[in-house]
Amino acid sequence: MANLKAEEFSKIIEFLAEDHGLQAFRDKLVRLNALVTRRRAGKVANLANQLYTLTGGLRRDVPATIAIHTLWGEKVNEGLDEKLEKGLEKTAEQINECLGDRDRIIEEKSEEIAGYIRQYELLLASGIGPDRARIDMVMKAVPDVADKLREMDPVTAADAAAAREAMPDPDESEASDDQEAGEDAQ
Repeated sequence: MANLKAEEFSKIIEFLAEDHGLQAFRDKLVRLNALVTRRRAGKVANLANQLYTLTGGLRRDVPATIAIHTLWGEKVNEGLDEKLEKGLEKTAEQINECLGDRDRIIEEKSEEIAGYIRQYELLLASGIGPDRARIDMVMKAVPDVADKLREMDPVTAADAAAAREAMPDPDESEASDDQEAGEDAQ
């Protein structure tokens, strides 16, 4: 996993506070043992700073890190459907094929991986929005992929919608794969 910058971590907390409401989000963190006090949350920025310190930017294996990953994962999964998940899974495999030892980008595949990273971001953005997609990818990527992503311009909502429309239906592609396999067997 890449090291999150403080601004990226703050954006995660902002999104979660926006989704749940600031006080409800803080209460959920208390229930998940991420925080020990039920004292009222003043500002998102203060909560983000507190959580960044507790979690080490999500690098420490502490209850707060697990709680943030859990709440974030729930929200991301709400935006994904089966078609999108299959497209993301296929693209993630293509990205992984461009990685070598210690999850470093294979030099000859630098341009190729950039295309796959863009494709993954477009697909994910079509489900959860461009800003959340970028943060989710940085949060989960290996350092080299996160650095490559940070160098790229962010996708737009219009680009993401177009990518979603261009996605093949997974049921149709599975049916044609099954049909081709049957023809090969004959």
